[in-house]
Amino acid sequence: MKITLAQLNPIVGDVSGNLKKVVDTLEQYAGETDLIIFSELFLVGYPPRDLLEQPALIEATQAAVQKLLAVSRSFPKTGLLVGAPMPTGLDTGKGLNNCALLICGGEILFRQNKSLLPTYDVFDETRHFDPGAQVNVVNFQGETLGISICEDAWYDPELWSRRLYPCDPIQVLAQKGATLLINISASPFQVGKEEVRFRLFHNHAQRFGLPFIYVNQVGGNDELIFDGHSLALDSWGEPVTVLTGFREAVATVDPAAPGKPGLYQPLEEIATVHEALVLGLRDYFRKCGFSKAVVGLSGGVDSAVTCCLAQQALGQDNVLGVLMPSPYSSQGSIRDSRKLAKNLGVQVKEIPITPIYRAYLRSLKGHLEVEKIGVALENVQARIRGNLLMALSNEFGYLVLSTGNKSEMAVGYCTLYGDMSGGLSVLADVPKTMVYQLARYLNRERILIPTEIITKPPSAELRPDQKDQDTLPPYEILDQIMNYYLTEGYSFKDITRLGFEPDVVRWVIRAIDRSEYKRRQAAPGLKITSKAFGMGRRIPIAARYEF
Repeated sequence: MKITLAQLNPIVGDVSGNLKKVVDTLEQYAGETDLIIFSELFLVGYPPRDLLEQPALIEATQAAVQKLLAVSRSFPKTGLLVGAPMPTGLDTGKGLNNCALLICGGEILFRQNKSLLPTYDVFDETRHFDPGAQVNVVNFQGETLGISICEDAWYDPELWSRRLYPCDPIQVLAQKGATLLINISASPFQVGKEEVRFRLFHNHAQRFGLPFIYVNQVGGNDELIFDGHSLALDSWGEPVTVLTGFREAVATVDPAAPGKPGLYQPLEEIATVHEALVLGLRDYFRKCGFSKAVVGLSGGVDSAVTCCLAQQALGQDNVLGVLMPSPYSSQGSIRDSRKLAKNLGVQVKEIPITPIYRAYLRSLKGHLEVEKIGVALENVQARIRGNLLMALSNEFGYLVLSTGNKSEMAVGYCTLYGDMSGGLSVLADVPKTMVYQLARYLNRERILIPTEIITKPPSAELRPDQKDQDTLPPYEILDQIMNYYLTEGYSFKDITRLGFEPDVVRWVIRAIDRSEYKRRQAAPGLKITSKAFGMGRRIPIAARYEF
């Protein structure tokens, strides 16, 4: 039996466009394969979120399924396995299932409903779907297929501190006589997850002695990035094929073929972060209808890395860097920013903000203490810059890229309507220490980011001789405490037991908690860690608590 893995990039809600991808793939590969497999909810793209509450979307999906049935009649020897939301036909519950449809010869031969519906982190599937009541196998082309959908394959005691579900669908499929296990997924990227997935599917194949095929969505949809890395494993869990990550790929395999130990070679983690951010940035622009970006260049590492990623995602002709020196900007920062722009080949403009800032001081005199630089006047400068970038955005159709990193966003070391202005926050889930890793990775082949930008002490340059660590703990310390508190869920006592200074831990935790109102107003940020600010973290603003 020949099986084709179709690792493709759908657009959420674009049922007709996603249907065309299915039909085009069928027409191209029908002569050489028995079954083509697409990813979870492929016809609507993942995650469709509350678009599933629109009857028109469900009607369009059902119409698309009927068109697939009609097209499949012309290719009676090739089956399709495609994900789609389908009505349950019941008067109770949500009324929808997350389905895998096996189509061949103009018929739906089999429908497997997703049985395990995740509700943690970014997932909220019980909001829209009813779980499948049972798991069954189906005979097709001489094989007994055990079909599962994403979370159905993630029941593994090694991964969870407590049981989330009462049953293991993969075990049930094996017990019912499956000769081939297939999982269709929309599994978002996060650092290190690729290797966890491989180990999980390797264990399934080895535990049940069955070949395992996994087809994952690829592409960026809002904050989420899907890395693909679809694969086929033999019954020993060895890879028969592993598709390249972070891009569309189609491959035909024989699941009965022996695997090749060593075929799977994961990228180093910082390389995967780079690939994910470039893909997420590119797709956000493409799918939202933008083509050009504008980035404020401060001479710091965050704006430099953001500009590099934008240039790689969009092309040098589609990125504008803007220098906006203030009375406190160093000549080195201006020089370094111009050198960066030259290295990248991007257009650059310089719009000094000193005259505008002085006009603010004259207007505020008598209302604020303008003779002394405090937080209010520092933020005035940041907001002037944000307004200038938004003016360019309005006039020329650029999308403003916010350049703040996760460490700053965590403790509120950022300015609402200033440096937080923008349509997309590229580094919002990248801690400062990782930003430096990215900068060095971007320079791995040739110097794109001037060395001076990477080696100088970070500074907002909003007052004389300012340094970030005048206000913040060293980033090496801040990032560790942030990770323990946000990702690991440690309390103040837990973190101090690890040897961190209690006063520093207390400051970081309180700064994170009291900055929630800022983050609620931030631009969408690309998710690359297991706990990002945004759709996967729901914390009340008007609350009083202390951990």
